[in-house]
Order: sequence, then C-alpha cells, then structure tokens
Amino acid sequence: MLEAGAWVLDNQRIVALETLTVMALKSKLTPSTFVRLAKAIGFAGFSDMQKLFRAPLHDAYPESLSERISHSHGDEVVHDPADLRAVGQSFCRANAASLAHLSGRLDELPLDAAVDQIMAARTVHLIGMDRSFPVASYFSYALRRAHIQAIQVTGIGSLASDQISVMKSGDLLISISFPPYAQATIDATSIARAAGHKVIAITNSPISPIAEDAVEVLTVDDAELHGFRSLTGVLSLVQTLAIGLAYRCRDRGDLDLDLINA
Repeated sequence: MLEAGAWVLDNQRIVALETLTVMALKSKLTPSTFVRLAKAIGFAGFSDMQKLFRAPLHDAYPESLSERISHSHGDEVVHDPADLRAVGQSFCRANAASLAHLSGRLDELPLDAAVDQIMAARTVHLIGMDRSFPVASYFSYALRRAHIQAIQVTGIGSLASDQISVMKSGDLLISISFPPYAQATIDATSIARAAGHKVIAITNSPISPIAEDAVEVLTVDDAELHGFRSLTGVLSLVQTLAIGLAYRCRDRGDLDLDLINA
C-alpha cells in the first residue's frame, strides 16, 4: 500500500481520470491494492478517494487542445500545444515556479548533513539512469572539480550492479531517481544498502523506492508536461551541494576556487 500511495501521489491526473484497471496496468499493481489503500486511509472505497483527485479538475479549461504543465505551485495551462513559443514560455514559467518552491524549502532539506557525508566518504559513487543520467553526470564532474574522488555508475560496459559491487568500506552512494523510477537505479541502491554502504537519495518523495534507509533524503519537484520532466530544480540542488563542497574544500586548504573553472 505504501508503493500504491507513492504511485497515487506521483500520478494524480491518472487517478482522477482513469479506471482502476488502467491504473493497475500503468502502476503494475493490482486494483485491490488501491481499494485497500483507500479504505485504510478512511474512505468508503476507491471511488470516494478518486473524488478527492477529481475536484481540482472541475475548473479545468474545456478546450480540447489545452494542455497542462504540472509543477509544485499547480498547473500552467498551455492553450495551444502547436504554438512552440507559447509552450516554451509556459514551461519557463513552470520552471520558475519549481525553482521558487525549491528556494522556499531549502531550510527544510538536510544540505549540511549531506555535505558532511560526502566530505567524510572515501569515494563517492553516483548513479542516475534515464532522465537522471545527466544530473548524476554533472554532479560527478562537479565533485571531481572540487577535488573529491567521485565515480559515476553508468551501466556502460557492465551492469550497474556489478559497478556497485566494487564499492569499499567508507564509500558513499548518491542515488538519483524520479518517477518513473529507473529499475537499474533501484536495484543498484538496494545492493549498496545491503552491503552496508551509506546512501544519499535525491528524489521526489521521502517514500521513493531509493529513499529507504538512506542517511539523507533530498526531495525536489520539477515541472512536467506529458511525462517530460524538467531538470531545472534538481540541477540547482546539486549545484548548491557542489558549491557548498567547494567552499568546504577551500576552507580546509584543499582547493583554490579561483582555478576551479567548473
């Protein structure tokens, strides 16, 4: 039911508009799981819970061509998806809202604790597949520029799980994944966790499948249009961590920031 609850939160539009059968197909969970979830929360049944998600759609634009970009402050309406200029402007506004949301939540995130864990690690391993691959790639690059030993787990040339198996005592895994979560990332994170390695999770929710038993969980929301998710917020988050690490390294005499050029 925890998995079903996480899926419901990540797919509210599907919950509002589709049947239990469609939800089961998309989530790979059974319809009865969602029914049990609704009853466990306190609803009489699934249809009563579904009304909760349908209510915000009552004021939706009726035009068949209109689309919505979902983000942390609500939905940005795109009246004509064929107008790329309008789509771009709407997506920029949605990204700006996502950044504003992140900015307002930075005090809630364990940024200093995450930096402490990275600084204390022998080697930092980073994994992010599919949409999260460029985030992991940038973060590993930025860490190396800050003179922190970092290895990106790519799954290229060998399985990601095989690359995780070379982690040694004192190593740290930074796992990055967002819905739909990459199975390779979930599996690699589970292997690292089972081997006793510390994990920092960068994801969308505290109940994300990569957040289980993580020493720190950093959550971030990004704009989305038809499953195409922005990277604006999560890249801003990892840049914040990278710059914080660079200043730490400078303060202990390991780095000349004037020469970093990252």
